[in-house]
Order: sequence, then structure tokens, then C-alpha cells
Amino acid sequence: MASGARLALAQEMEMAHGTVTSRDGTSIAFDRTGTGPSLILVGGALSERSAWAPLAELLAPHFTVTAYDRRGRGDSGDTAPYAVDREIGDIAALIDDVGGTAFVHGQSSGAVLALEATLRLPDKVRKLSLYEPPFIIDDSRLPPPAGFAAHIDELLAADARDEAVEYWMTDIVGAPAEMVAEMKNAPMWPALKAVAHTLPYDIAVLGEGMSGKPLPAERWADMTAPVLVMDGGASPPWIRHTAQTLADTLPYGQHQTLVGQTHSAAPEVLAPELEQFFGG
Repeated sequence: MASGARLALAQEMEMAHGTVTSRDGTSIAFDRTGTGPSLILVGGALSERSAWAPLAELLAPHFTVTAYDRRGRGDSGDTAPYAVDREIGDIAALIDDVGGTAFVHGQSSGAVLALEATLRLPDKVRKLSLYEPPFIIDDSRLPPPAGFAAHIDELLAADARDEAVEYWMTDIVGAPAEMVAEMKNAPMWPALKAVAHTLPYDIAVLGEGMSGKPLPAERWADMTAPVLVMDGGASPPWIRHTAQTLADTLPYGQHQTLVGQTHSAAPEVLAPELEQFFGG
């Protein structure tokens, strides 16, 4: 490639920072990089847009990638009372900002939000990919403790952010207590505490999805968007079973296992799958 062409490509893929105004007036902050069809990345619980940077860099030669702070996190605003519909409005505003249609990829509880957004925005989401939506659909994993949502609310009302994040990680996500104890001494912990107040948002997004009930197939019966549902080959059997079942349930679903991956898939493994799915 000639030096002029390389310079032009590098300029096209420089990171842009901006905001969009959601339909309820909330300001949503985003980073955007790359060139090509638009791809929106939707993060899971306790994440901010910076977590997407390694994946966005790998996808930038193929897509215009938008990573954003979900409401209440990072540089984004918030508006009370919380409603899942408001978060779907945020995604709609981001898609409108890139021309009215986009590909969407969601991770964990962000995958559940992305799935709901695709259901409600059928003319905006061209294709959808999901990585390990944490639905609990049978007795292969115990559901969270009874009253877990109220307990999270109580901890946050007391400003017990450490305890709220720890309870989420151990009693709801199911991470070993010793692993969470190590996390509390890691550099990432203050960032998790900073967005602990948004845990009820993800609980609302998940709804009854962690109750152990079968997936509501009729809910998605009219979805027309192609959907890729992925899981990690090193993830627990219950979440891999969920991914396969969801892919089989969706009208245009397909399933892919990423060999050797856990709930946090390596960007260099995930990126080629997204490139193939969205570019195909």
C-alpha cells in the first residue's frame, strides 16, 4: 500500500469521541473508530466503553465500530426512573447517528439488552451477535437467591458498593469467593465499584431470564434479523446449553462455540467470528 493510502486509512480509523441525545434527553457518550458498515457494541454489567477498545481496534479495518457507556456509567448521563425501554432508546439514538441501520453485538447481560433492542427495533438492526447471554433456562444451574434484587437495592441504598459488587459476583454470577477476593485487590475493583449503582439496571434487563424457566420462544417468533449466538468452549455447561438453545429458538439463529474461551472471550478470537458473520 502506498504511503498516502496508508495515511488516509489511518486517519479514517482514528478514534472519535462524541455524544448522542437519547429520546428521553439523556446524553450517551461513545467512542467510534474504523471504516465500513456500522457496528454497535453493547457491554454487560459493570462494564464501560473502554473495555471494548482491544476488540474495536481489531474490527476497525472492516467496520465503523461504536462503543458506548450505557446510561449511568462513565461519561453518559442518566434519567430517573430507570426503564429498559430507555436503554433501547439509547441504542436507537446511536444507530440513528450512524445512518439509521447497524449491526449490533452484545456481551453477557448486554447481549440480553441487544436481543430486546433487536426485537423492538426491527428496521434498525441488520444483524445481531450475542456472546453468552446469561439466561438460566432449566435446573442445570441454580437461579440467584430469592430476593437478590431487593438485597442489591438495600446495599446500594447504604452506599455499600464493595458489598454490592461482591454479592453480585459471588451469589448471582457464581464466581468463586476466592477469585472475587483477589479481584478486590486488583486495579479493576475501583472501576467496578464506580458503576455498582447500575446493577439494578442489568437486573431489570434480565427480568425473569435467570429464573430457571424455559425460553419464551413465542416472544421472538417474528424476529427477522439473523442472529449469531456464541459461547466459550471453556465456559460452564449451563451457559453453553443456553446459547445453543437460544440459537435453536430464534427464527434465524445460528450457534458457534469459541474453543478454549470463557465468559471473557479474547478479542483476537472473537473478532474473526464477528467479521465473518457481519461481513457475510
